[in-house]
Amino acid sequence: MNTDKNKMAEIILSEDVAKGLYSNLAFIAHSSSEFIVDFAQMLPGMPKPTVKSRIILTAEHAKRLLLALQDNIKKYETQFGKIDLEPNQNIISPLPFGHGEA
Repeated sequence: MNTDKNKMAEIILSEDVAKGLYSNLAFIAHSSSEFIVDFAQMLPGMPKPTVKSRIILTAEHAKRLLLALQDNIKKYETQFGKIDLEPNQNIISPLPFGHGEA
């Protein structure tokens, strides 16, 4: 039985967007109504990180993204093994994935 709840949304994915962008750094800021995520690249020989994409989300959608990422990481680790983080990387520092306030 196929219900509306079980249907996947039909999406349009252009060729340029389908290629994706590499990011090894994210800056996250928020206001009372939205979250802003800047995805950046920091590579050897580059004096400063370069923001490649900015995504603006409502607070509700940011939380949905968090839950979806947690679910996908759990599935990934079940299939491929635990993802280990370097012990000296602090989750609240701006590098490589940090946070801030807009």
